[in-house]
Amino acid sequence: MKLQSSAVRYAYNRIREGYADKDIYHLIREKFPSLPTRYIPSAINKAKSINKEHETIVFGNREIFEKLCKSHLQGKQREKLKEQWRQNRKYNLISIGTANNTDKGNRLLRFEKKNDELYLRVNIQPRKWIWLKVKRQISSKNDKWAVFLAMLNDLWENKRYFPYTVELKIRGNDIYGYITFDFPVPSTYITKNNGVIGIDTNASPLHLALAEISRDGNLISYERRELHNFLLYEKNRKEYEEWILAHKIVNTAIEKQKAIAIENLNKVNKGYRGDGKAKLRERLTKWNYKSLLSKIESVAIQKGVEIIKVNPAYTSVIGALKYAPILNIDKDIAGAYVIARRAMGFKERIPINYKKLLKDENYINYALERLNNEIQKLKEKIKQEKDKYKQNPLKQELNRILNDVKKLESFQSESSFCKGANGRNLEQTNKAWQVLRVALVIPVLGKVFTRDFSSLKTLLVLGDVDRVASRLVPAQADGATLRK
Repeated sequence: MKLQSSAVRYAYNRIREGYADKDIYHLIREKFPSLPTRYIPSAINKAKSINKEHETIVFGNREIFEKLCKSHLQGKQREKLKEQWRQNRKYNLISIGTANNTDKGNRLLRFEKKNDELYLRVNIQPRKWIWLKVKRQISSKNDKWAVFLAMLNDLWENKRYFPYTVELKIRGNDIYGYITFDFPVPSTYITKNNGVIGIDTNASPLHLALAEISRDGNLISYERRELHNFLLYEKNRKEYEEWILAHKIVNTAIEKQKAIAIENLNKVNKGYRGDGKAKLRERLTKWNYKSLLSKIESVAIQKGVEIIKVNPAYTSVIGALKYAPILNIDKDIAGAYVIARRAMGFKERIPINYKKLLKDENYINYALERLNNEIQKLKEKIKQEKDKYKQNPLKQELNRILNDVKKLESFQSESSFCKGANGRNLEQTNKAWQVLRVALVIPVLGKVFTRDFSSLKTLLVLGDVDRVASRLVPAQADGATLRK
């Protein structure tokens, strides 16, 4: 270790002086005759990896060296720090492997199995070795050490040699090994050419919605994966179950020869204390969707399945208003369907009858009247509710509806949204879907949170606004304006 560490420092200085690799090799052989010659190329490569033309290198850790230069450190504290610096500087050994039949992955630092246990064979002199027992255990399902062990077993049984680099470092009384190898990532052979399986994450109730579509964007099949049991698991069990689920989903994609589309989630709003949604907040705290999606992505890449990340904006709104009524599917399945279609590159245009609805001045007035009535009801509920914590969700809902009224009042029919409604302008299209949600959810469906959108089918297919509104809303003065 000391010899090669010194050879690395010597090679680094010769590189700075402009010597070629071949000349450095011969200089090291002359300078360190006791160093096995096969360690010299690894020393040169190590020196080249740390070569920086305009920066002074301190071998052994610059921070520790600067502390040692200060005079206030004395006694045991200084000796301990000095020993740490000495180990960092002198006790390192590296060997870069090759894949030929002679080296079998790494000639000088090679993993071998003895008595069903893993050892590292260290070459210290020509035809002289020592064996170090490997204590490393697999820590988790996604531990790359498990992949490396599987590759080693394949190397021993089938002689499929692959190069791996081993670097040993003495720290304290222990020897640490650092392994570098090429992680086997297969080429993607299942792409979106045959279609996509879209995955939508949902918190209430806790589940995944999956929708399979063909290459022309038509829905083939769908399913739900319930996740409420995951909330009961401890951390390690939850991690394990997430990996199992990720493998099941990817295996389904392989069986159907479909790519996978997921939402590109940056941050999930988990609420705040006192928002009146304690159960939902607890559920989102115990469950991390990004963790599961990252596992699905990792498994898919390893198995050669294409992963497509899409913008999650308005996928639920578009699915609920456009596809849930027509296809008679749940709004979450419809959201997964939109995710899959977006991954295939399809643009979601607003249906003709919806565009007619947005241009109908009488209906917009009717919708505003219904929203104002809802505002008055919420204000009365807030006055009657004495518990300030229970008032918070009511106030949130009131503010949301007030914002909806502003959006509907500022809505400019053709000039603002016709251009975006055809799918060419994404920003304007999203605004149009937002206004459409405001115009339909409370005025037609009668409530904010609903899972049944079948009532919109008549409006979506026939454009019969009066029939839908009169069916769900009691005949009052506010509905008379619409029927005139």
